[in-house]
Amino acid sequence: MATIVQGFRGVRRILAGVRCKAGSELGLNLRSQTHTAAQLKNTEPPYKDFVESTEEYKYVERLIPSTRIPDPPKHQHPTPSGWRPPRDPPPALPYMIRRSRMHNVPVYTDITHGNRHMTIIRKIEGDIWALENEVKEFLTQLSGKTVITQVNEISRKLRIKGYFDKELKEWLMDKGF
Repeated sequence: MATIVQGFRGVRRILAGVRCKAGSELGLNLRSQTHTAAQLKNTEPPYKDFVESTEEYKYVERLIPSTRIPDPPKHQHPTPSGWRPPRDPPPALPYMIRRSRMHNVPVYTDITHGNRHMTIIRKIEGDIWALENEVKEFLTQLSGKTVITQVNEISRKLRIKGYFDKELKEWLMDKGF
């Protein structure tokens, strides 16, 4: 411990012995100097004008992240991942389900209160109650029992008790969303 303290004292002595002019490259003298108006007039910058180069900006531009996701290319068949583009024109139904910003069907799973499994359909526009009736009918035929749903008109969500995300994604893609 004593050697460390002595080491710091030695550094202090060395720095105390170094004296340099203000504006020099070392810059260890922290005192401010006052200049007269005549001295300031004589110190002109070494450059007279500047040139703005736009040619090098292409190297900087590729480092800036994109502000939006590009539109997906046109596909005729499902991709290897199973992704399909929405049907053009959209289906003529009383409701519409918009894709997410990554162009996926907005059906998600959620766990609430530790063990309650829920499936959520988001981005619903139009008659959300008609969608709820069709989802109930589809899942009742699929599972053999009546499913419990909750409609939230404000946040445009439909919550379904249980995990039905894969089935609902496939069903909605078959409808053209």
